Formats: sequence, structure tokens, C-alpha cells
Amino acid sequence: MEFDWLDVHFDLKQVGPKEIAESFEDPFAIRLLPDAAEYGGAEARYFNLGRTLASRGIFSVFWTDGKNYRVILAREFTTEEQTFYERKNAEML
Repeated sequence: MEFDWLDVHFDLKQVGPKEIAESFEDPFAIRLLPDAAEYGGAEARYFNLGRTLASRGIFSVFWTDGKNYRVILAREFTTEEQTFYERKNAEML
């Protein structure tokens, strides 16, 4: 998995590239394709909810061509996202 960090439009000081990559490598990460029409098109955007090695929850919006990943937004989980992540992982067990 290769990430493209050139010309990123969000603050990498809040969530660094290493933490974002770790959240994608989380074996319990949840990846979703939004079903809303405005997210469709040639470059579909996906959501990733995953944890870092330090258990920090990271929410990311990204697109991929199957080999390269371009993160458009990354931030810490909200309370609702934390609950969603925990509930979905409990359902899988």
C-alpha cells in the first residue's frame, strides 16, 4: 500500500502520515463506500475507520486506484464514529 502525501489539503500536524498509515493497517479497520450520489463518479471516495498502534481512532476519506492511496481528509474519531467502530467490530466477533 503506497500513500501519496503530495499537496495534502489538511493539517498533517493533527494526524501524521504514520498514524494514518497505521489506521489503514488496523486488522479491524472498517472501509466504506458512501452511497450518496455526490460521492460517486470517476474518483469514488471511500471512508476508513481504523486505530493506530497507540489505539488512537482515525477517520479518513480517501480514493485509490488499487495500488496508490490518496488521503483527502484525516482526523480523530468523533464519539459517534467511535461507537460505530466498536459496534461493527463486536458484530464481526
